[in-house]
Amino acid sequence: MEASPSTGGIDQNLLDLDFFVHGDPHAVWRELRARDPVHWNALSSGAGFWSVTRHADAFEVYRDQDHYSSAHGFRIEAMLLTGYSGPSPMGQMMLLLDPPRHQSVRQIVNKRFTPRALEPYEARMRAITAEILDDVAPRGQCDFVVDVAARLPTAVICEMMDIPRADWPLMFNLSNVFIGSNDPDYAHQQSSAQAMGDARAEIFSYMTQLLATRRDVPGEDLISDLIHGEADGVKLGEMEVLFNCLLLVVAGQETTRNALSGGIRALIDHPAERRRLLADATLFPTAIEEILRWTTPITHVMRTAAADVELHGRKIRTGDRVVIWNASANRDEEKFTEPYRFDIARTPNEHLAFGYGEHFCLGANLARLEMKVMIEEVMRRMPDLEPAGEMQRLRSNFVAGIKHMPVRFTPTPALG
Repeated sequence: MEASPSTGGIDQNLLDLDFFVHGDPHAVWRELRARDPVHWNALSSGAGFWSVTRHADAFEVYRDQDHYSSAHGFRIEAMLLTGYSGPSPMGQMMLLLDPPRHQSVRQIVNKRFTPRALEPYEARMRAITAEILDDVAPRGQCDFVVDVAARLPTAVICEMMDIPRADWPLMFNLSNVFIGSNDPDYAHQQSSAQAMGDARAEIFSYMTQLLATRRDVPGEDLISDLIHGEADGVKLGEMEVLFNCLLLVVAGQETTRNALSGGIRALIDHPAERRRLLADATLFPTAIEEILRWTTPITHVMRTAAADVELHGRKIRTGDRVVIWNASANRDEEKFTEPYRFDIARTPNEHLAFGYGEHFCLGANLARLEMKVMIEEVMRRMPDLEPAGEMQRLRSNFVAGIKHMPVRFTPTPALG
């Protein structure tokens, strides 16, 4: 299923994944915000979807759980390109649950992600980061995504799930395929659906073995929490546990990895802001929020209209797909002063990088802490970091991913 031919502008095909690699979606979103902020994207089949591009409208969709459901999927191309119209086949994942079930399941693991619960992890994160940087510091060059940014979130979520260290590379690779199934580097000549399905099956197979052990001998880890916790007084079924293990291992890596890579690139591209941050460590909290706004690691989130509703004067019908373009909302001129300026001291900064409301990102506090630790250490040990080759973006309109980012810096000895 393809969109009608387009010459660009307001009718640009936002399902064209190559456009998100080589084009400028921000130019399209800017025009949509100005001319038609809740825009019907018609497809040649007669189907289509609504593009929500302004911050206020995006906020309204996130907030209104009665009219906008999560149960029918969260990625627009996955639904439209398959022609699937029913509830998502991954519907046992908490990301795809509507209230009140969503909150009941989320509460099982929510306590692990509070700021207080994460405080003890900071020292461990710094130790992992030191090990990562020790591996690359003497070389004077590396692929920042693969060699640095990806390694910390993979290590942390795997430790929180008590996944053996020998299997961390497997979790990294399977997560890449699951999220990057539309990218030929990860799909390996398979169709997107087949690549994603195979990655999911392999993660399920792996997790099933861990579930068997943790069911008999629970530990202090997220997998044990899911197995032995209760939602509405009842333990989760095995498929519910597996789908939520999949969510944790994938989401626990992808968002932070791309925010870190994009954030370091933003600091490289804005040397005055990098110097400003190096000179004043008190700016780190606002710098992290600006990096999240600027990079918006999850480009869009889809909802499905559960009832007829009106949004910004447009009549949305039951069953219509409604796509919140987070990346557009985070550049909304009506919400942010000079939204195309990267400002590490920006305040207030009410970005939607983590969504809003019931489904606000479970791992937001974890991601912020990982970003703070990694960026502090990178800037301290590699203050002259600069590009050393072409940055390669992921072929996706869902994740603002960077696959490769070659960098160079003055070599320094490992500290360990």
